[in-house]
Amino acid sequence: MDVPEPSRLREREVIFNVPGSVLVLSLVMIAVQTIIILLPDRAALDLVRALAFIPARYSGAASELPGGYLACVTSFVTYMLVHAGWLHLGVNLAWMVAFGSAVARRVGDWRFLSFSMLSGIAGALTHLLFHFGDMAPVVGASAAISGQMAGALRFVFGAGRNGSPGRPDYTKVPLVTLGQTFGDPRILAFLAIWIAINVVFGFTAGPIVGAEGSVAWEAHIGGFLFGLLTFGFFDRTAAAGEEPLPPR
Repeated sequence: MDVPEPSRLREREVIFNVPGSVLVLSLVMIAVQTIIILLPDRAALDLVRALAFIPARYSGAASELPGGYLACVTSFVTYMLVHAGWLHLGVNLAWMVAFGSAVARRVGDWRFLSFSMLSGIAGALTHLLFHFGDMAPVVGASAAISGQMAGALRFVFGAGRNGSPGRPDYTKVPLVTLGQTFGDPRILAFLAIWIAINVVFGFTAGPIVGAEGSVAWEAHIGGFLFGLLTFGFFDRTAAAGEEPLPPR
């Protein structure tokens, strides 16, 4: 039996490698979902409400909800860790591995985490603007992942295979302008698919551990716009003043 050479083994590892920050976020979300499933129904509902983003907190209901006034601050972040079931979680993890990994490899783990968190916060603020006083909980990392996707769209389609075997070197690809982003038919086609997925989930989303809720598409849009407009500020390549390869 032929034994693969060490170099070939390393190539295979690179192909299936996930950045540490993406892996950690995935494991945390899986752990939170597991805890919610294992808890008794009442305790699970209280935990979800304490972590979820609930617009009614800001219209006088904070003291009546689990988490109290502290959750008025923390839920801007913690809502991203909770999901409306394993399907919701699985879809988000798949998108984060696909697009979040590209962003993390380009900007580094800490910038990736900051960018993702702020995209999620922007999504929550956008949802609050349209649903002030609403009691329905908002959960899921979709707004943050929408920001990751928007950031990735600024460079992934220009990526060549200049680095490690089997994986594009995203650090050597220049950011495209916003005009170029919306002028690329590949990006427009991808955005159409993304919008369609949001619509499908909007009509098929079920209850969240006994609490009625739906896909917060406004939060997705808020996270996406934040990611699209601000990714350049987090871009390590641009900040370091490196000379990227010319676009192909």
